[in-house]
This record gives sequence, C-alpha cells and structure tokens, in this order.
Amino acid sequence: MENCWNTKDPLMASYHDEWGTPVHDDNLLFEFLSLEGMQAGLSWGQILKRRKNYQKAFLDFDPKKISNFTEQDINLLLTNKGIIRNRRKIESIINNSKKVLEIQKEYGSFDAYVWKYVNNKPIDNELESFQEMKPETELSKTISKELKKRGFKFVGPKIIYSFMQAVGLVNDHLITCPKYNELKKVKAYK
Repeated sequence: MENCWNTKDPLMASYHDEWGTPVHDDNLLFEFLSLEGMQAGLSWGQILKRRKNYQKAFLDFDPKKISNFTEQDINLLLTNKGIIRNRRKIESIINNSKKVLEIQKEYGSFDAYVWKYVNNKPIDNELESFQEMKPETELSKTISKELKKRGFKFVGPKIIYSFMQAVGLVNDHLITCPKYNELKKVKAYK
C-alpha cells in the first residue's frame, strides 16, 4: 500500500504525506484552521488545488497582517478567481486572525493553545479501517465550543476534527500506512 488514502492524484498523495504531521508553527496552524473552514460545504480537493492562491491572498496566513485587512481588501479578495469567493468565509479568516492574536497574547502562541487540548502529545487512534474514523469527537466538540466562545467563526466540531487531523493533534492514518509508523517515530509521540 502506497498510502492509506489509496490515491494516485499527485496533489492528494503529497498532502497525504503532510496530513497528520505535528504542526507547531502558528501561521501554519492558522492556515489549516482557515482552509478547513473554507472547505465547509466543499471537497478538500477544491481547497487543496487553491492552497497556493490562498497563501498568496492571505499573506502566508500571518494573523498580524490579516487582522489589518479592510473592506477594500475584502472586496479585492471577492474578485480573486484563485480562491473560493465567499464573503462570510473570507470575513471569518479576518475575524479569526484577530482571535488568534488574542490567544497569542494570552498563551504566548497559538501552538501552545491548541496543543494543550492533547497534553502536547498526539492522540493515536490506531485505525484499522476508515469506517472506524469519526467525523467529530467529544474533544473536537469541546475545542469548537471554546473557540466559538472566543468569537471564532467556521469552527464547528467537524471542521475542528479535520483541523486536528491535519495538524497532527490526532493520527488517523491507518495502522497499515507507512506514514502511520513514520509519525509514531516523531518526537511528539514519545
């Protein structure tokens, strides 16, 4: 088995190898949170094909820079054919950038905030099949609820669980996948 997603699509295969790797960079964490929110109602493939466009449009997901976006910036983004032009989703990224800055002030980093939910160690679900995978968990519901209290948008429990999978808070690669064993060797698992 080449990868547990059994995909031959080069873009998806490359993302498979990134998916689940523990992320500790605030901008990358914010990028994944934003992209997962953008995916709501769409396929991940639609977002992944536009990822570089999102990175450019949202200045590499630097929350400080995005927090200064104006109505003029929003209107410009709404004409950007390289991204999904949904006003509510675009506004949510700007809103959430401000909330990330608040968390950084309180916790020192967005990284410290999100990883505290798993005691700084990824959850290993030891999946034998994708039928065992849940679309959301009690923990994703808790994180979603906490983020909503802080004023975040597009952070429902399913979006948050997808975020958790993407940034390595959980390892949902199948145990037969080479990436699963590779991730088990990562320092964060010890």
